[in-house]
Amino acid sequence: MKFDLRILKGKDIPANLLEIPQPPKKLYLAGKLPKENTVYLAVVGSRKATTYGKDVVKKLISGLKGYPIAIVSGLAVGIDALSHEAALDAGLTAVAFPGSGISEEAFFPSTSLRLAERIVNSGGCVLSEFEPDLKAAYYTFPMRNRLVAGLSKAALIIEAQEKSGTLITARMALDYNKEVLAVPGPISSEYSKGTNRLIRQGATPITCSDDILEALGFKIDEESKQQNLFEDARPEEKAVLKLLTEPVERDELIRKMKLSTGEANALLSVMEIKGLIKEELGEIRASF
Repeated sequence: MKFDLRILKGKDIPANLLEIPQPPKKLYLAGKLPKENTVYLAVVGSRKATTYGKDVVKKLISGLKGYPIAIVSGLAVGIDALSHEAALDAGLTAVAFPGSGISEEAFFPSTSLRLAERIVNSGGCVLSEFEPDLKAAYYTFPMRNRLVAGLSKAALIIEAQEKSGTLITARMALDYNKEVLAVPGPISSEYSKGTNRLIRQGATPITCSDDILEALGFKIDEESKQQNLFEDARPEEKAVLKLLTEPVERDELIRKMKLSTGEANALLSVMEIKGLIKEELGEIRASF
């Protein structure tokens, strides 16, 4: 796919980017900018996402469905690309800043080229201040990161090592008076040391989608949110929810599901990640 590019200058550049210390003089745009009043949320993290990080991205972003939120990131392999995929799966707008120009030949990372095409085809956009044929270099990434931080109302950090490029984006967000949100992680994981340290330094800890919505200033519509969750459930998930008219012990629920223990546990794990069910004190109940 050859991107159809438009050049943004002056007042056509998003207002948030005109307020940062080194605003871009022009931007190349593929696709369409989000609608007015859309709230931009930067989501960044490790390129070597763990299973925990992957699950967190899907769970948190899927819970933002139905709100006028655009997910902003850098298309890097790992958390960045996963955040865009989760946004598209949830029907949210995605805004991507590659570390290069937007031509097919220069695009970096090349592995995210199809994702960029999907973003554009889904009504989102890809932005870059670099000439279309400019290839990525050591200096293009911090320049890109300042735009990710500058465009967004808040920056959500999901997995970062203690010395990580992800933390540069967090520092830029702070410099631009944006709120920094961080997902706590296991103390034994190298990929949670950076996020846990951000929380110690004052970043807002994020443990569920509602924490993000609150930080962005949204009023949470519980009834609509619960309805969306149920409508998006797969047939086998809806069958489980019908069994949960009241809390049930895990072993008893598995017997009622009439699946093998392995299949039942796998399905319940997915449902818990999606926020459809909760397990407390040995009992499983529906989240709504």
